[in-house]
Amino acid sequence: MSNKKASRPGAVRKKSRGKAVGSGGQGRQALEGRGPTPKAEDRPYHPAGKAKASRERLEAARSRHGKPAERAQRAPRKKSDDAELVTGRNAVLEALRTRVPATALYIAARIEMDDRTREILGIATGRGIPVLEVMRQELDRMTVRDTVHQGVVLKVPPYEYAHPMDLLEDVERRGGTPLLVALDGVTDPRNLGAIIRSVAAFGGQGVIVPQRRSVGVNAAAWKTSAGAAARVPVAMAPNLTQTIKALKDRGVFVVGLDGDGDVSLPGLELADRPLLLVIGSEGKGLSRLVTENCDAVVSIPISAATESLNAGIAASVTLYEVAKLRAARAE
Repeated sequence: MSNKKASRPGAVRKKSRGKAVGSGGQGRQALEGRGPTPKAEDRPYHPAGKAKASRERLEAARSRHGKPAERAQRAPRKKSDDAELVTGRNAVLEALRTRVPATALYIAARIEMDDRTREILGIATGRGIPVLEVMRQELDRMTVRDTVHQGVVLKVPPYEYAHPMDLLEDVERRGGTPLLVALDGVTDPRNLGAIIRSVAAFGGQGVIVPQRRSVGVNAAAWKTSAGAAARVPVAMAPNLTQTIKALKDRGVFVVGLDGDGDVSLPGLELADRPLLLVIGSEGKGLSRLVTENCDAVVSIPISAATESLNAGIAASVTLYEVAKLRAARAE
């Protein structure tokens, strides 16, 4: 029988690879943990930390260039996220005539040629715009389901919005009387396109859309405007109420359009003044804050059998009346 003591299973001491340390220090470190949790804004991966870093970068940029905060906010012109497709022969031709920057023209194979199509191809080749012949099925796939492309699609860069105050300054520099239109809660791009077209038809100089809860200039708006979006600048307001106040400070009268307005549109006394027309949505009308900042809220007299007019038609009627009154008072 062996004199060696039987070793107890599991009791084998492992050899340390480094300096032997006592268990007391290890225990204290475990109890201390990692220290207090940093504040949310001090954690770079937290949304609050990212917001803080963004603020610091903005302040650093302002200090480098020496620009006041309000001018720094006016500098960039916001673009929409994706390239747009202008569809239909009239819309594409008008966009090319007004030299809208385009990156490609798609033509359906074996398209039936007419005067518009020939002019489209002539302008595109003259400006060096790539012309791509594709099957109609490909054009159907590229465009939204309810769009009638007529075998012609123009790809244009993302829309570049102006700043609202730039619209006013451009009109004043040319010596004109401002007639601008702002949209409050209008989300249908076809209404926006129709309003842009009416602004161009009745002597307006620009359209203002809010940054949030509003439609922007997309392919559907381009289509409905029949190319007028190439001639009428559209500005984006970070805050519509603040923009209205800024325009009022510059001498612009603000007229809201609402079915319950206390002023009738015919014979509008403010028609020949610098004017901002604010068009509300068909369902909710003007928002409370916008209404409170209007110099007048007008209504269009309509038959009792009709509940309301949509935003595009209401804007068109109002712009026509303003243009008519301005022409009559100028005589």
